[in-house]
Formats: sequence, structure tokens, C-alpha cells
Amino acid sequence: MSPILISWKNLKSAPLTFLLNILLIAFGTGILTILLIASSQFKDKLKNNAKNIDLVVGAKGSPLQLILSSIYYIDFPTGNISLEDADKLASNPMVKRAVRLGMGDNYNGFRIVGTDTSFIHLYGLKLASGRYWDKDFEVTIGTQVAAALKLKVGDSFFGSHGLTAGQEEHRDHPYKVTGILTLQGNVTDNMIITNINSIWKMHGNEVEDERHYDADNHHDGKGTAHAGPGKEITVLLIQYYSPMSVILFPRLVNKTTNMQAASPALESARLFSIIGIGIDTLQWFAACIMIIAAVSVFVSIYNSLKERQYDLAVMRIMGASKGELFLIVIVEGMILTSIGAVTGMVLGHLALELVGSSQDATQAKLSGFYFLTEEIYLFVGGVLIGVIAAVIPAFQAYRSDIAKTIAKA
Repeated sequence: MSPILISWKNLKSAPLTFLLNILLIAFGTGILTILLIASSQFKDKLKNNAKNIDLVVGAKGSPLQLILSSIYYIDFPTGNISLEDADKLASNPMVKRAVRLGMGDNYNGFRIVGTDTSFIHLYGLKLASGRYWDKDFEVTIGTQVAAALKLKVGDSFFGSHGLTAGQEEHRDHPYKVTGILTLQGNVTDNMIITNINSIWKMHGNEVEDERHYDADNHHDGKGTAHAGPGKEITVLLIQYYSPMSVILFPRLVNKTTNMQAASPALESARLFSIIGIGIDTLQWFAACIMIIAAVSVFVSIYNSLKERQYDLAVMRIMGASKGELFLIVIVEGMILTSIGAVTGMVLGHLALELVGSSQDATQAKLSGFYFLTEEIYLFVGGVLIGVIAAVIPAFQAYRSDIAKTIAKA
């Protein structure tokens, strides 16, 4: 009979202890799996959503709130800024591209964002079907919006006031879907995009000259038309011409205007450092559970070995070597922790998928169907815990005295 089969039969002889050890290992591995996957997804979302954006300019307030609302779309904006003031900043020689955003409405929780054609180039958007918005109240929607709301090209809907679902509808102007984006892997998957004039008209403001900031049609990517008086936007997304602008331009905005400048890189790092405190605490908690599991595996194998000393002695008489007995005990520990580690990883993925499916914030939704190569290390670590926990009992089996054991029996 092979050592693996013998080890498996030994473990099954004490089912309650076997189950308890698996649950302990699975619980610790599951927590570590959730933390690993969630933090990795969170980092990826921070990186992908802030890609190509050097600075965000908006109303005075919290810089972190400004970043969360205008890049990750998971908070409320700090307010509006003058379009005329924003255009003055956009014409600064340090600015390569400036993208206007106007927010304030949603459709079933998905934000309706007014912008211009430079937004397409900023995020490198591509169409899966239809065309981009062109006229007022035409929209291009993200793939997640289309899937969740069952929208297709040609459909119409009414937006709601505010940034959360269930608010008063704007029944005067229906939006018409003209295009659906391909899956982008960023916030645009959950956005409804239109021209900024539609946002102004929806709230009782019109402009005579709708401007387009098209990076393909303007050498500086900033546009040349003039702002009308009294117009406001929510934020301005900025790309720099040179690295020197990183130092000079934010100071210029914060000291010489009534607006504030926030760096996505700095604020994202600050946000992750705040969240990282909780992640580190949970990691220590999971590590403690794994240590307890290792002790439990050691105790169960050690006690089982005492009860099976006569059986092991008989195996020696029948021809089993010391090395084979050592291997049988080690394999017991490896089987226990392997099953526990795999169970924990599966439960971790399922738990994260359950959490993600219940999230209201579609822009920050997590998925359990997200796999990392680092998970291999979790499995290997679990197996090593089993080996370490079984080493002392394995040496006990290796050094057992056949004559004394048989005599005691």
C-alpha cells in the first residue's frame, strides 16, 4: 500500500479532528486570499483609472474627494468651477491636454458625464457598436452599463438628478444611445458619456457655440473656442507637456486661482496607505490563524501517532523502513494542509465574488473571478505549514523502538 493511501486512511480514522484542522487552515488561507485579490484589484483600478491624467483641477475642498469623484466616480464632487477660469488654465503653455467634465445626473446609479472628444483620446476609448455621441442628448455608454441596464444602440432613457439612483427624473429631454464602448477595464465601463452642452441644457443652461477639444484636430489638444459667461464645469483633467510642470503648475493653480489642484498619483498613494493599515491588521490576524492551525495539525498528528505506535511497529516487522514511516507522517500533514489551503482559496474567491455582486458602487466593484500567480505561494505556504507541523511526529515515528512497542502491547 502506498504512503499516500495509508496517510489518507489514518486521517479519516479521526474525522472530527480532520475537519477541524481543515477549517482552521481554510479560514486563514481564505482571509489571505481575499486580501491578496482585493488589494491587487484595488491597485489595478487606481492605476488604470488615473492613467494619462497628471492633475485634476476643481473647486476648493478635499483633494482626495476631488480625485475620488472625478477619476474613480465614487464620491460627490467638491463643487463647480468657472468655465472661463478653467479655459485660462487650459491655455497655459505647461498644459498638453485639458479635458472638461460636467457631472450632476445619473441613470439607475450610473453617472452621466458631459465632456468633449478629447475624453475619447485621453482614455483610448473604442467602440463595440454604433458611434460616438455627436448631437445634444446623444450618449455613448460603457459595456457594463449596457449589460446591467439591457441597453442597446437606438434605445432612449431619462436621466435622474443627482449622482445616486432613485432621484427625480428629467422628463423634458430623453437621452438616446448611439454607441456602446468595448470593455476598457476602467471607470468608462460604468459611464454614460455625452457632450457637456447636454448637461447644461438639462439644467437650464445653453451655449451658442459648443466647443470640442479634439486632440486629433488641434495641435495643442486644448481647443481654441471662447467660453461663454456664467458657464460652469465640474473638473478639468490635465496632461502636462513636460515633467517640470509637476512642480510648477499645481502651485500656480492653488496660489493664483480660486480653484484647487490635486495629483491623482499622490492622492491615490495616500488613499491606499490608509486602506493598507486595515489590510496589514487583517494579514496579521490571518497569520495568527495559520499558526494556530499549524499547532492543531501538530497536536492531532502527535496524538494520532501515540495511538498508532503498535501499528507502526507491525509495519516495521512486515518490512517497512524507517524512512517510509517518516514519509507517511509527513504526507499526513501535507494532505491536511493541502486540502485546507485549496478549500480556503476557493472560499476566498467565492466570498469576494459575493461581496462584489452586492456592491452598490459599480465603479469600485470587486470580482472573485480574478486570479493571481501569487496565489501559488499561498498554496505552497500552506503545504509547508503541514510539513513543519509533521516533522516532530515524523521523527518520533522514525526513532520508535520496535521491540519496546511490541513488548508493551
